[in-house]
Amino acid sequence: MDGSATGAVSLLRPVRAGNAFEETVERLLQAIKLGVVAHGEKLPPERELAAQLGISRVTLREAIRALQEAGFLDVRRGRYGGAFVVYRPPSPRKGDLRRAVNEMGAGGLEDALTFRMAVECGAAQILAGTELTDGQRETLAARLAGVNDAAPADYRRLDTAFHLSIAELTGSPLLAAACADARLRVTDLLNAIPVLRPNIEHAATQHAAIVEAILEGDPEGARRAVAEHLEGTAALLRAFLG
Repeated sequence: MDGSATGAVSLLRPVRAGNAFEETVERLLQAIKLGVVAHGEKLPPERELAAQLGISRVTLREAIRALQEAGFLDVRRGRYGGAFVVYRPPSPRKGDLRRAVNEMGAGGLEDALTFRMAVECGAAQILAGTELTDGQRETLAARLAGVNDAAPADYRRLDTAFHLSIAELTGSPLLAAACADARLRVTDLLNAIPVLRPNIEHAATQHAAIVEAILEGDPEGARRAVAEHLEGTAALLRAFLG
């Protein structure tokens, strides 16, 4: 996995024993759909991944086989083998956004946006009130640079990495998992709208304001900056639905 894989810590946490296979498939699929493990990259080694998820290697192989059959992974044998991600988010098509919203059910969109607002604002506020190490500051700056330098085809993935890194850096696995869940709930919606240059430029300004507030130790400023950014995303979604 590359440097964008900050979210792996929260997504690939131990699963519960009762539904180990199902939860393993879910965790791996989350990591793939959020771009924590990007197209062309491979999952961590089997032994390492099984230990991280707290499952047997047999269960892990079954989950990987299921995702291979579903077209998300390609398992290659040999010295340079492994489970490689072959999933790419589909290009936006007319009607995709409306279908995704309908699948969420009545009130699902507003609920997802409210949930995301609560957890992401909270994460930024907490991180801004934390005494950051040089390494944490460098990680945050690297995530910001990554999304700023992203090509349009890779923008959503690196934008996700930036947002998830804020929660990861708080050191709270529960908060990081909540932010990953919140992002996953809107991922299909964001993938259903085109990446627009004016929106990217506006988002870059807002991302910079978020990072500046966090690095300056301004919790309220960080909360406001995230809220403004997420309100803009919500407005864009509603505009395409209108």
